[in-house]
Amino acid sequence: MKRISTNMGNEDLQFYMRRQESSLNNIHRKIATQSKVTNLRDAPIAAANSVVLQSNISRLKQFADNAAEIQGRGRVAEAHLQQAINILHRVNELAIQGSNSTFTRQDTIMMAEEVNQLLSELIEISNARHGDGTTIFSGDRSLSLAFRTTTGYVDGSGRSLVTNVEFIGTNKNNIVEISEQSYAKSAFPGNSVFWAENQILISSRNAESFFVREDSSIYISGVTIDLKEGDNVHAIIAKINDSGAPVKATLDPVRNSLYLSTTQPHQIWIEDLGEGSVFQELGLIGNTNQRPPHNIAGDARISGGSLFDVVIGLRDSLYAGNVIDIGGGALRGIQNGMDHLILQVGKLGARDERLQIVQNRLAFQIPEIQGINSRKVNIDLAEAIMELRMLEHTHRASLQTAARVLPQTLLDFLR
Repeated sequence: MKRISTNMGNEDLQFYMRRQESSLNNIHRKIATQSKVTNLRDAPIAAANSVVLQSNISRLKQFADNAAEIQGRGRVAEAHLQQAINILHRVNELAIQGSNSTFTRQDTIMMAEEVNQLLSELIEISNARHGDGTTIFSGDRSLSLAFRTTTGYVDGSGRSLVTNVEFIGTNKNNIVEISEQSYAKSAFPGNSVFWAENQILISSRNAESFFVREDSSIYISGVTIDLKEGDNVHAIIAKINDSGAPVKATLDPVRNSLYLSTTQPHQIWIEDLGEGSVFQELGLIGNTNQRPPHNIAGDARISGGSLFDVVIGLRDSLYAGNVIDIGGGALRGIQNGMDHLILQVGKLGARDERLQIVQNRLAFQIPEIQGINSRKVNIDLAEAIMELRMLEHTHRASLQTAARVLPQTLLDFLR
């Protein structure tokens, strides 16, 4: 026997009305968020795919930001290098004029004064900063200056001038990812950019009978080289030459000592890594408490100067009126330094072109993936509105029916 109460119709009505209201709320939420996935249970597969796609979109946007940041910093550096090249053009003109013996001593002193002013501006460029205050040419030590000056009395000038410009940054580059497993350098070490001559480092210690005592590693001009126990000096030379470092190693034929020379103008940067002491035993490193390049052994011979060295040398020769030095080493060093700066600008231009290609590719790729994600999780607005209208119509019809049904009592069922 089925029991009928006066609350049964009301309870059934409330149940079905709440279910309709839930459907209305759900479609309202989808229209408001423009997404068919408001909970994972709504569309588990679409939600899982969307998470992967959104992760990829975030990575691609970060790659685009990285590429734009490096490109902007590179263009700032290029502008400063162009200014440095313009300065060197003028210094080169003064060097050519100063090498002409027809000028008087007073004329060469006036040329030296101009070179000194150009040197000051060149130092300012080398210590230039980005808009955020970080230095451009100090490697990964971007919160400190790249170069430090020393002053002293210069004959013929009558006063104290800059006599030495020392690099105090690092030769390490910040590496930034600009696409999947693809990286670009964001730093510009000044001991490479503002270098004029290939540097040579020669040990004074005979290395003919040397061998590595235990497995260790050495660092040379940006490259880490692993050495094995028992490696002799010839094996070390071969590993340095095969490492890709911009340094060539040979054995000095006179002293049988290790001879290092750069293959492109830059300051040699060597270290013994970990507990190793290979370079120290070979007589290239002296004070291990000092970081490169101040760790070079005192009895090792080193040659090949920076762009500042050759400009200072030219200035001092002009003050002294030494025509032979002006037309010889000074002029050659200036021209080598200018050629090297032009090469650096060319590298920056090539990198800028690569970064522009990366940004163009990402600008196409990101909207494509966003479109795929949209098709998986976004609603069809026209279809959603139609569904909403149908639900509203059904809900109104239900309310009208309920208004007629609810007045019934138990007596209506007993008729």
